[in-house]
Amino acid sequence: MHFSGGGKYLASCADDRTVRLWSTRDFTAREHRCLRANVELDHAELVRFSPDCRAFIVWLANGETIRVYKMTKKDDGNFTFTASSEDFPKKHKAPVINIGVAETGKFIMTASSDTTILIWNPKGEVLASINTNQMNNAYAAVSPCGRFVASCGFTPDVKVWEVCFSKSGDFREVTRAFELKGHTAGVYSFSFSNDSRRMATVSKDGTWKFWDTDVEYKKQQDPYLLLTGRCEVSEPCRIALSPDAHIAAISCGTNIAVYNTRRGEEEERFVGVHGQNVADLAFDTTGRFLVSCGDRAIRVFHNTPGYRAVVEEMEAMLRKTTTKATRERLEQQIASARKALAAICGRKQ
Repeated sequence: MHFSGGGKYLASCADDRTVRLWSTRDFTAREHRCLRANVELDHAELVRFSPDCRAFIVWLANGETIRVYKMTKKDDGNFTFTASSEDFPKKHKAPVINIGVAETGKFIMTASSDTTILIWNPKGEVLASINTNQMNNAYAAVSPCGRFVASCGFTPDVKVWEVCFSKSGDFREVTRAFELKGHTAGVYSFSFSNDSRRMATVSKDGTWKFWDTDVEYKKQQDPYLLLTGRCEVSEPCRIALSPDAHIAAISCGTNIAVYNTRRGEEEERFVGVHGQNVADLAFDTTGRFLVSCGDRAIRVFHNTPGYRAVVEEMEAMLRKTTTKATRERLEQQIASARKALAAICGRKQ
């Protein structure tokens, strides 16, 4: 699954040879309509929107390559989907585990289960190849800011690279930025906050960690570990960090647990969410919803821990503030979050 940059749509793909686009405005409605794009003679294993939402890319299961679909909006508000005339050349030697598109639109990432990450330009030409030296890649992703590519695997760390371009927009190089070190076993998955200043990781060692990555890495400054929490782990295991970094959700098999990153405590647990293992987990761009997939259904959860975390943070700030204007603004935000919680839960907060 993948949310569009503006948060209007959720794209999902399955082995029924379709990509479906869902309107996030319908999440709380009874009916959930979708637009369907057919994948000819193949099926998509992964899907990602372009930053401008005028196209999406898929990873083809049988073709083992990327195909680009252009999205053209019609007068009635629907889209037509047109596949590019040529797919990307086949370059990976092992199964691909993830793909990503930089929000700058300058590059596309593909990562395979060996130690290879490829950086492509949008035309399908390879700009760089990264050897992660991690025995194998378990997960890889492009940061929301579009500057970084990160990977984790057999080793107990997460490696992050910067993809550098010149001022004129030409590709320059890929350089090592920083590493997240502290786990004692291989890292299953990681996630960025919306501003790329925070990261969360989950490891085979039975812990998840929350990091401050807003550092001057060019001056050799290392990320700061903010918190370590205990969690249930077994493969497959995924972690998703809410856009505001208040909440971390971890899927383990068919279960999902939700944690507060301020205290590290488990706030919610959902058991047997899907009939099969959770395949993907993500917060929408507003942080209001947590979405998972793993069988023929997509499950949408209200992010109630997120609202509670906002109230908790604002109340702490309220106790410290001395100015009337700031106090009034915080009280307004607290009231708004409480009202949203009450609407979801159907009771006073």
